[in-house]
Amino acid sequence: MSRPASPLSRRAFLRRLAGAAAAAALPGAARALPDASKLVVGQVQHGGNWNPRPSALRRIGWELSRRTSIETASEPAVVRLDRPGLHRTPLLYLAGLGAMPPLSEAERAGLRRFLQYGGCLVADAADGSDGGGFDASVRRELAKVLPSSPLAPIARDHVLYKSFYLLDRQGGRVLVKPWLEGQVLDGRLAVIYSQNDLGGAWARTELGDWEYPCTPGGEAQRETALRLGVNIAMYGLCTDYKDDAVHLPFILRRRS
Repeated sequence: MSRPASPLSRRAFLRRLAGAAAAAALPGAARALPDASKLVVGQVQHGGNWNPRPSALRRIGWELSRRTSIETASEPAVVRLDRPGLHRTPLLYLAGLGAMPPLSEAERAGLRRFLQYGGCLVADAADGSDGGGFDASVRRELAKVLPSSPLAPIARDHVLYKSFYLLDRQGGRVLVKPWLEGQVLDGRLAVIYSQNDLGGAWARTELGDWEYPCTPGGEAQRETALRLGVNIAMYGLCTDYKDDAVHLPFILRRRS
């Protein structure tokens, strides 16, 4: 019997991505990366309204490819937490519009295992709820998945806010909270949670029009949401590589 494939760590993913990019740069080599070497975000399917912004991940993936050197797949992968294959992506996206039914024990165990192996979960309240709806559901489930690490506001000076762009504000379709929350596992953010509907700010129609207005900050708030999406992807892939003394003087100058 063949052994099951071991989870793809973030470091292994980056090595594969770098190797494919170097091969593509050789004379006569194809310029496009194979699909297996592109970043694929896993969108979690659950028992509630799990895909409220169908174009969001595709659009933020396009922005990530346009603004950085990361190649992204054209579509996210729909995943179930209780089924094999979560290790194929370093990033999971869990969204919801309204209350989410309780996860099964198998789903909680699958998500816990994914996070313990180095994966990162982005949770996004499409309903902009605070204390009810998706907000109440996701807090209930995350408390059971990682009971020793409760959700807490992510500090303004965290490396997440400087992993690509230097950010000092929040974005989204709405501004329910002026901060993101996270759960820490082994010194890194394993879970990043926004109540501000990031997906609603990313979503565009096939004609390129934005699907939803951003309130109260308009297009500046949307741009912050896009930059935050890029930063989240960078952090999910590279964690705290930018949190070192080499970058500190430059960052402080930009902040002043």
